[in-house]
Order: sequence, then structure tokens, then C-alpha cells
Amino acid sequence: MELKWMLCVLLLGLSWSATLAQEEGDDVDIDVEDEVGDADEAAVESEDAAPSSPPPPRVTYKPPVPTGDVYFAESFDKGTLDGWVVSKAKKEDADEEIAKYDGQWAVEEMKSSRLPGDKGLVLKSRAKHHAISGKLKRPFVFDTKPLIVQYEVNFQNGIDCGGAYVKLLSKTPDLDLDQFVDKTSYTIMFGPDKCGEDYKLHFIFRHKNPKTGEYEEKHAKKSETDLRTYYSDKKTHLYTLVLNPDNSFEILVDQTVINSGNLLSDMSPAVNPLPEIEDPDDQKPEDWDERPKIQDPDAVKPEDWDEDAPAKIPDESAVKPEGWLDEESEYVSDPDALKPEDWDEEMDGEWEAPQIANPKCEAAPGCGTWERPMIDNPDYKGKWKAPMMDNPNYQGVWKPRKIPNPDFFEDLHPFRMTPFSAVGLELWSMTSDIFFDNFIVCSDRAVAEQWANDGWGLKQAAEGAAEPGLVGQMMTAAEERPWLWVVYVLTGALPVFLIVVFCCSGKKTPSDAKYKKTDAPQPDVKDDAEEKEKKTEGEEEEEEEVEVEAEEEKPAPEEKQTSDGEDSPANKSQDEGEEEDEENDDAANKTDEIKDDDVLRRSPRNRKQRKD
Repeated sequence: MELKWMLCVLLLGLSWSATLAQEEGDDVDIDVEDEVGDADEAAVESEDAAPSSPPPPRVTYKPPVPTGDVYFAESFDKGTLDGWVVSKAKKEDADEEIAKYDGQWAVEEMKSSRLPGDKGLVLKSRAKHHAISGKLKRPFVFDTKPLIVQYEVNFQNGIDCGGAYVKLLSKTPDLDLDQFVDKTSYTIMFGPDKCGEDYKLHFIFRHKNPKTGEYEEKHAKKSETDLRTYYSDKKTHLYTLVLNPDNSFEILVDQTVINSGNLLSDMSPAVNPLPEIEDPDDQKPEDWDERPKIQDPDAVKPEDWDEDAPAKIPDESAVKPEGWLDEESEYVSDPDALKPEDWDEEMDGEWEAPQIANPKCEAAPGCGTWERPMIDNPDYKGKWKAPMMDNPNYQGVWKPRKIPNPDFFEDLHPFRMTPFSAVGLELWSMTSDIFFDNFIVCSDRAVAEQWANDGWGLKQAAEGAAEPGLVGQMMTAAEERPWLWVVYVLTGALPVFLIVVFCCSGKKTPSDAKYKKTDAPQPDVKDDAEEKEKKTEGEEEEEEEVEVEAEEEKPAPEEKQTSDGEDSPANKSQDEGEEEDEENDDAANKTDEIKDDDVLRRSPRNRKQRKD
């Protein structure tokens, strides 16, 4: 029974998992219109057209509109680059051929767009420098409001080596978007970057040293999340940076937090320097002893120490094996070898046949001059060295002394960064057709989330509606990974096997009637078989007559019920756990003894024994 219950629980678990998977696949809250194209209508109206599956539902695209105050919002659905400035600068310290920022930008739909009318900014060129920027409605000042930066990226052709990060360009008097280059001052850099097998999601901010006025880049700790999928699945992903006035930050991909921390404790290098540093002018004294162990100066080499004794000596007890062929060499010239026809003795020298193992040595213990084998020399000790001892003058490992850090400062509010007034993309990529869309900079998280739902959420809904069903996805996955067929077969066969085992392996429960006590004599199967072999025809007839007489002499049903009334099946079942009244037991036992004696007396076998 325990096995059956375990099988039941397993079957219920499989059914529950399948139900959850189906619910997750069906749980999409989107505005879907079941529109069928003209070609589909013609196919339905045509009588000769082959039946086809219904077209996937179409998602109606509506350009997102900010629901609150924003500093910057761009969906590119107007189809132009109005408001954006393409850089005309040249990169310093680069070859003339690649120094220009001449990479092409375009506003267009994605190659596999499921939302007609949804456009984005596309990086069109490969192996070129790209730079484009757009001004904010007003500069963002880091005071009491959080900063939220959000945008979408789709690597339509995958990505080999290149970035898709955004820079928040610092508000400076000399900011010129026409000359936007890699060295243009920025406050924050955020977004994906990949080269080779190094997958990154940058969050870098430039911190101003309050003492020197210099800027230093501070990098967020690396996320523990595996980022590979975001670069290889060719889907649109949403990147969000949330920076709060309390110095905490969150990095989200597709509205899921993949990294978080604090500007004071989770940046490298640290925002605030150490209060003490090692004195750069301090030098180790000449007599400083850092040796923890030294050789014992009082140790003396023992007189019997032989430094010249060899490590190996011949084994004097060894004896040359019988049959050793001293006159034969281990290798001989191959008698079947022939000099190549093109062999030139003037150029190649005198030809010699190659050496092969001497066939005469195969059956012998050895060939050639026999030498005693070498063994370890028991007297070998090697060069004598004085034993090591603790150094009484050991002073430890020397370190420079600590002095107050002259550059020390304590900035408890690194959130108060340099204000920025523009958003820019300054990128180099070996892959083209990187798709950007739906940039937003604001201070209200609800505004950013609604913008994401109206933009990225709609893309997700459209991609989900166009994706094949569960069976199609399984088939596609199995084509890429054939070993999944084994999983599918096992998953499908296991429930069937468990059902068969559950339904067919149970034992039949015997009827209660078979356990009912009866006064009728029970046949002895084994004895009957033996009797049949020994019976004669006369004996068989005699037994039949006796059985008829016994049948006639059986008590009437009422008498049987009366005699068995106190020993009914119900009472019999209760006798297993309870004690019956002694008088009833005695009466029942006496009745059984009388009837058993009567049965034995009337039994054909007993009668036969008496007759014999």
C-alpha cells in the first residue's frame, strides 16, 4: 500500500507541474486582437485550400506616453532623429582610418518586429566608432530625489565584441554634443558590454575628490547572475538603474534585480580612502632579521658520515640467469630491409639496414653482456647539512609604519554627483544592427514602471503571442539539443508505467465468505488425489452411496443456524480482539466435537479403514 500511495503522490505531482506550466503560459494580460489577414481569409473561403492552423493573435501597438514628470523620454516612434545630435568628432590617439565617428545610425523597426509601427534607434555599422546624444528637458541635479535610468536593447545579430551602454553626460560649460567623444565628461555610465567570454553590465560613476577636485571612476561590484542569455537570445531586454539619495542602488534586467548595493561599500575602488597608509619613506633596517629558521651553528658532522658514498651500488647477491646469451646483441639489422632505389650514398651516406629486436632473444632471459643490477646503497647519506632551529633573532616580516593619510577625506553622500544634462551613446561594436528603444530618465519609479509596461511589456506580449505553443517549443528545443528526446520519452512513458503498475499489481482481496466457519467437512486435496489413484470401481460406488447417506443425515438449515448462532461470522471476527463468555465457548466447542466425531465416523476413508 505504501508503494501505491507513493505512486499516487508522484502522479499528482506531475499533473500539478503540468497545470502550473500551462497556467504560466496562459497568464498574459495584454490587449490582443484576433485579426486575420486577407491571405488567410482567402484561404478560408477557398474550398480547395489545405487546412491550416489559425494565425497567432496580433498585439496592437500604442506608443508609450510618460504618465508623470520626466527629464528625458524617447520612443523614436516619430521615425526621425529629431532632438538627437550625431557626433562629427575624431577620436584621439587612433589611426586616421578608424578615428572618425562615422558609424551610421537609423530609426527603423526591428527585423523580426511583432509590433508594426514600433521603431527604435539602430546602430547600423560594424567596426566603426558611433556617437549620438540627446539633451534632457532640464539638467538632473542629485539632491533629494532618486535617479532612474531605463532603456531597451536588442542584439538582433547577437554580439561578438561591443557595448550597448549609455552615458549621462555631465553638465559642463564646454559640453558640445557635436564633439561628443570617449573623453567627454560623464557622470554615470550604465548598460551591457561584452567582448569574448567576458559578459558585463556596467554601473560606473565618476566621483569628485573633495580635496583635490579630481575625478575617479568607481565601478560597482560584479553581479553573480549569469548574463549570457541576455546577449545571445536575440530578444529585447529592459535595463534599469535605480539610484537613491541614501546611497543605495539597484540594477534590474527585465524588471528583476540582478545586482544591488551601496555606493559607500560596494564600489571599487572605495569612495573614501583609508585614514592611514604605509609610510612611503620608511625603509627596512639593514640588521632586520626576517628568517624564522636558521641552521644550528653548534651542530658538527658525525665522523662516520661519508659524503662520497654513491647512492646506488651493484647487487653482489645477483646471479646471471641460466640461458643468458652473452654473444648475442639485443638488436640486429633487419634482414628483409632493402636499400631504397633513390638512395644516393654521396648525398645520404652509406646505407644501413634498420635495427630490429633480435629474434634469438625472445625465448632467452637476456642478451648481451650481463651486468649486476644496481640497488640503493644502505650507507648513502649525501651531503651533510646542519639541522634547522628557531632563529633567536627573528623579528618578523618587516612592514612600513603607518602614517595618517594626507589625502584622506570622508564623503558620506557620494549620491550627490555632478549634475548631467544629456544622454549619449558612444560605442564601438564588431556587430551591427543593435536596437535601442524607449529611453527614460525620471525620479518616480511608478512612472518608469508604467513606461516599461507600455513599451517593453507590449513587446514581450507580442513576442509571446507569436511564439509556438508548448509542443512547438519542445520540438524546437529538441532540434537544438537532441538529448531532450530521451527526456520527453521518459516523461511520457513514466506516467503510463505508473498507472499500469498501480492498476494491475494489486492483489485481489479474498471474500469474507471464504473465511466463514462451517460445519461441513473440508476435502483434503492431497489425500483425495492419492485416493483416486488407489480406488477401484467398486469402492467409488460405495463412497458415492455413503456420501448420499451423509447428505441425507445433515441437519436442517434451521438446526444449523441454531447450533451456529453463537458462533456467527460477526461474533467470530470479534473473538480475535475480545474474550467471549466461557459458557458460550464451552457449548460451541462441545457442539463442534460432536459434529467432528460424527463426520469422522461417517467419512468414507474411516469407513474403508474399519472395513479393512
